[in-house]
Amino acid sequence: MAKDDPQVPLDLPAFSLEEGAEAVGGWAQAHLFTSATLIEAALLAGILLLAFLLRRLTIPRVDAMLAREALLPGLRYTLRRLLLIGTTGAAALLTWIAHGTATRIGLEGELLRIAANLLTAWVVIRLLTSLLRQPGWAKLLAAIVWFVAALAILGWLQAFRDLLNAIAFNIGDLRLSLMGFVNGILVLTIFIWMSSLLARLVDSRLVYLEGVTPAARVLIGKVLRIILYLVAVVVALTFVGVNLTALAVFSGALGIGLGFGLQKVVSNLFSGIILLLDRSLKPGDVIETSDAYGWIKHMGARYTTVATRDGKEYLIPNETLITEQVINWSYSDTAVRLKIKVGISYRSDVHKAIELMTEAALTQPRVLSDEIHTPQAHLVDFGESSVDFELRVWVSDPQQGLVNVASKIRLTIWDLFHQHDIEFPFPQRDLHIVSAEGLPGPRREADERPRPAD
Repeated sequence: MAKDDPQVPLDLPAFSLEEGAEAVGGWAQAHLFTSATLIEAALLAGILLLAFLLRRLTIPRVDAMLAREALLPGLRYTLRRLLLIGTTGAAALLTWIAHGTATRIGLEGELLRIAANLLTAWVVIRLLTSLLRQPGWAKLLAAIVWFVAALAILGWLQAFRDLLNAIAFNIGDLRLSLMGFVNGILVLTIFIWMSSLLARLVDSRLVYLEGVTPAARVLIGKVLRIILYLVAVVVALTFVGVNLTALAVFSGALGIGLGFGLQKVVSNLFSGIILLLDRSLKPGDVIETSDAYGWIKHMGARYTTVATRDGKEYLIPNETLITEQVINWSYSDTAVRLKIKVGISYRSDVHKAIELMTEAALTQPRVLSDEIHTPQAHLVDFGESSVDFELRVWVSDPQQGLVNVASKIRLTIWDLFHQHDIEFPFPQRDLHIVSAEGLPGPRREADERPRPAD
């Protein structure tokens, strides 16, 4: 720098580490290291230690007692959680008693008051959040609310808000602060939670409405969730400070980008809506795809759950159910026809066998026996070793399984055939041996060499 350049004076306050340490030490000496504060700290430490020992002694015994009782897992978990909250409540009660005693003997009791308020706030918050079904979300919400309550109890809430407002950056005329971002996250979380509760409430009410099909119930639930989630996002953006009119300028480009990035997700979403609108598939239908056979248990925004009889659940993308072939066994009628092949010996009575097969089918309660769906046995072929029949029966509940009812019918046929001397065939082959004269062949000359004497 040249000597003629003007110097910009910096008026900075003088500060040294020694002075800072002295200031902190003076504050601690005045507020912490006093006899009254040390007495309160000792009382508080004793109360917390007593609560800790109480929890360590009672929790294992209560767990052992609950394990011996025939209680549901959810009830056992609730009782254990209430016991944990109860020990914290006991600590809060003892702290309030200690605070009252300290003020009566002339102590300030500020430390005990703050600790009692914090413990009480934690007990109340945990009791309220315990109503949530998800333990993880309940603990997270309790921690956030208790943190805000602790700031308010300590008198630091306004200072913390000012700090979050000070951390900000500008995008054109838009100012985004950390405080606005936190507000937006909190509002979005609360609105999504309330939207889920409202959607579940509507779903539970739609079940009892007559004339509303399962497909219509799922469609109404999906549309309601989409609308509520969009409202939650818009409200959260408003709390952040985003101008929605300015957001509309680049929403087109954002939509194109999301369209390319979330192409499969959007395709599955609209495929699910189309399936519900055209009523080709609905919850409870028995379907068959190239890989799965079962009944539709749930139709979600991205996939459809197909449950099988062996306990498997296939998550099939909604787009697959539209673009590939799907067999719906209960599309227009839940009745499904089974074909059971039976063969008897040629020596058996054919008419008696038809009568017994029909009787075996009618013994099963799941087999329909009305005029349209009555069981029928047909002679379909004369095989090499058997007379082949096909027994055709109808069932109205394919979701309960088809192999099981066919197996029971076959077992009944087996018993009835043996009782009435109807023989089951087995492969037979007749072998005919045709005799023929010997064919001429080369003749060997006898060996005329002398043999040695024995």
